[in-house]
Formats: sequence, structure tokens, C-alpha cells
Amino acid sequence: MKHTSILLFLFFLILSGCKPADQKEALPVSTNYQDLEKLFEEWRAFEKPPLLNGAPDYTAAAFEKRWPGFLQLRERLHAIDKSSWPVEQQVDWYIVWAEMNGYEFNHNTLKPWQRDPAYYKSLWTDKSDVPAHEGPTHHMTTELWTYTFPLSDAERERLIKDLQVIPSLNEQAKSNLTGNAKELWIAGIRDIQGQHSDLQQLLTNETVKNNPDLTDAVQRALTSTQEFVSWLEKEADKKTGPSGIGKENYTWYLQHVHLVPLTWEDEVMLLKTELAHAWSSLKLEEHRNRKIAPLQEVASPEAYNALAAQAAKSLLDFLEQEEIVTVKPYFAPALDEQLGSFVPKEKRNFFYITSHYDPRPLYSHFYHWFELARMDQEPHASKMRQQALLYNIFDSRNEGLATAVEELFMNAGLYDDSPRSREIVHIMAAQRAARGLGSLYAHANEMTMEEAGAIHSEYTPRGWMKTEKELLLFEQHLYLRQPGYGTSYITGKHLVKKAMAEYARQQELAGKEFKVKDFFDQLNAIDNIPISLGHWQLTGDDRDIQTIANSSVKK
Repeated sequence: MKHTSILLFLFFLILSGCKPADQKEALPVSTNYQDLEKLFEEWRAFEKPPLLNGAPDYTAAAFEKRWPGFLQLRERLHAIDKSSWPVEQQVDWYIVWAEMNGYEFNHNTLKPWQRDPAYYKSLWTDKSDVPAHEGPTHHMTTELWTYTFPLSDAERERLIKDLQVIPSLNEQAKSNLTGNAKELWIAGIRDIQGQHSDLQQLLTNETVKNNPDLTDAVQRALTSTQEFVSWLEKEADKKTGPSGIGKENYTWYLQHVHLVPLTWEDEVMLLKTELAHAWSSLKLEEHRNRKIAPLQEVASPEAYNALAAQAAKSLLDFLEQEEIVTVKPYFAPALDEQLGSFVPKEKRNFFYITSHYDPRPLYSHFYHWFELARMDQEPHASKMRQQALLYNIFDSRNEGLATAVEELFMNAGLYDDSPRSREIVHIMAAQRAARGLGSLYAHANEMTMEEAGAIHSEYTPRGWMKTEKELLLFEQHLYLRQPGYGTSYITGKHLVKKAMAEYARQQELAGKEFKVKDFFDQLNAIDNIPISLGHWQLTGDDRDIQTIANSSVKK
């Protein structure tokens, strides 16, 4: 009888159109693209945390308080019906979706403000070669590279204001860092020690020394950073837990945040395949070139400068004359700023070793700087694509394309004048596959960071990763901090080639000539978004995105 009464009650409730008191009213559906633009602006404003004592508030209480606001923003996103929009606007919806997934993952799983001391690094001396700093970074960093010394009065005040964040944030970090990720903790101390050294160097600057207020701001930041390092060292012995996020979390993050249509297992297989391909290709190149004299490394600053200038011109001439991509006026200035300088042999890391034989393989990877210049000179019409995507979501595009063009330019004939230079391309591919493979095992907690680094070192040809330990430590630490980044060079390369193949197939089916220049120009116009989205906009093929979107949501 009791069950009958309940059923009758529910029946009359449905007939009367009433809703239970705790059932929320569904948001009205919008089909207006401008509503997505407005939501994006609100989302980006929300994503920046409020201030606590002049620094971003990463306390647990702040995140708990703000969580309902995030859920409301996400609900509004899902109330937008994009099905009738053109593909490029639907792509923009997925950009916002991916960023919100990134916030959710950080909130629930990655939690860099709790697990990762390097998150609190504030002073950055160099500009990143991708749209934002690699790895999790807090919201009020001091970008020293944006200042030109001697400083104007306005710039001096800006620097003082920037530096004032550091003591407050360092103090907050001591309460926020409650995580138990041992390797992240120990490796992160190096980053904060590096900040201490950079602040000491800043104190020697004439502009700083001649201004008491600026000197005081630097000194306060320096003292606070030293105290933070001491605290981190004191707490280090208490840390015993794993630093990797595990295979299941890794796959969810890879697919739903970075929009890479692969699993942890897929990436292991892909990187093993790439590593074997790179090594075998290198050995075949060496065999084919066995009667050609080996490349000679330059031995003086003058020789390096001449080689670098010649290499930059050779690359740009090749791109233009062979109709690979439209060479914009900003390409040459962007590349000229990155030509590097002579490094004594005993101090060369992996990339310096390659550039002292032939810089063109590395300069091909510097496609990065063309993309950053484009963001400045030709910002995309879409609001969602004018700024760097959050949470390094751009990695499959920027790192993947920069790695892909090393091989694509080679295969198009860049080294016809120097067959031995092809060997460098294969060595670089092997190095990136090896380091990414190590990072996968580290995130699965099947290897320590040191063991992952051993794969990186031992499987890079010619021992070129054994010459300088700083690069090895930096890269493996970064990839443990930022899931998916260590593999993005190879997975992104794979996705770029997949997009090119589908684009070429469609051209052939339509009876059209495939033109490399058209492919690259259209890909450039799509801008710095995940390659899976670029593939969709370029070809109309949305299967990868739909597979991701339709998969069960874990978080």
C-alpha cells in the first residue's frame, strides 16, 4: 500500500507539472554564438583567483567557496546548442569546454598549489617559445624579460609592484603545500633556488642599485625566497608519496583537456614506434652517407655566427622558393632573435650540440617563433584564439607542429645540399621519443623521475643527452608537473601528419592537386589550438572530437 501511495503521488506530480523542491530549473537553451563569446570572457575572469594579501588566493577555503561559481559557468556552456553553427564556431565551443575540463582536473586531481612547489616560482627571466610558460604557473608571475633596462619611472613602479607579490605568495605557499608528492617536492626546490639566484643577480643591476625602493622590493623577495627554500628543505623528509597521476587520470586528462584522442597505452605504443623508427632511420642514413665526410662542428664564435646566419637564410629561402608556406614579413625578424651563440664544447647541452653542426634542424623547430609573431601581428578574429589557451592545451599544436616540420621540411628537400644533416633530424626525433616514453612511465608511477631520465639519456643516439644534466633534469621535472607535455612533441607530430594525410586524401578524391603551401597556410590560419580541432576545421572530419566528447565523463 505504501508503494502504491508513492506511485500515485509521483503520477499526480507529473500531471500537475510540478517539480520536486530540490530539482533545479534547466537553463534556457541558446543558439547564439555571441553568448559563447560572453561566457568565455566571464570564464577567463573567473579563472583568475581573487587576491589574498596582494597575491593570488590558492587556499583550500577559496577553492571550495568558488566551486559553485564554476559549476554555474559550466552549466551555461552546456546550455548552448552549437549544432547549427559553422565548424569554426563549434571548434571555439570545444576550446572553452577543454579549458573548463582543465580547471576541473586541476581542482580535483592535479592540484599544483598543493602538490608542486615549483608552482610558486614567480620570477621568469626568459620568454617561452610557446604561447604560455610550459607547465603549471601561478597567475601573477614577474616576467623579467618584459622589462628593458635602464627602467623608466613607470616600468620601475611596475617591477616593484610585481616583486611585492613574491613574499606574500611564498608565505601562503607554506600553508597550501599539503601534498605528499615526493619527487615533485624535491625537484621543485631547485626551481625556487633558481629564483633566489635570479633575484641575487637582479640586485647587481645598476637601475636596482640606484633606486632604494626597488632595492628594497628585490631584497624582500630575496629574503622571502630563501626562507621558502629552507622551509621546503625542512619538509622534504616528510614526503613519501607518488608524483605521477596514474594511467586512468592521465588518459582522461589527455583526452578531455588537451583533446588528444589517445590513451596512456596508445602513447606508449606510439612513442616506442617512433623511437624504433628514428634509430633505424638514423642507421640507414649513416649507411647511405658512409662515403660522405662527417659534419664538422664549428669551433669559434665567428664560425658559429656565420653558420647561423647562413642556416637561417637557407631555411627561409627554402620555405619561400619551394612553396612550403607563405613566408610573412615577421618570419625573418622572429628567427633572427633566436639564432643563439657559440657555446664551448664542454658546456653544450643536446640542442647546442646539434646547432654547432647544422642549426637548420633546430631552426625548423623554431617554427614556434613564427607562431608567436603571428599571434602578435595577426591576432585571430575569434576571442577564444587570441590568447594562449590555459593549462598548456596548445601543446599538441605548438610542440607537435614544431616537431613535425623538422621531418616534413627534411622530406621536402631542405637538406639536399647536406645529406649528413638528415642524421640530426633522426637523432632529435629519437631524443623526443625517449624522453616522452620515460615521462609516461613516471606518470604511471612505474618509474621514478631518475629512472625515466635514464630512458631519456640512454636511448638518445651518440650519447648526446649525457653531456649536460641540467637539461635532463629540467625536462623530466616539467613533464612530471604537466601531464601530456613530454609526449606532445611526438603525439602532436603524429596528429599533424594525420591531418595532412586526410587533407591530401580529400584533395585527391575531389580531383584537386595537393599543395603543401595551402595545407600549412590553412593550418596557420586556424591558429594555436589542439591539432584534433585543427584537423576538424581543416577537413570537416570530427570523428576524434566526437569520440572524446561522447566518452564517459570520469571527473
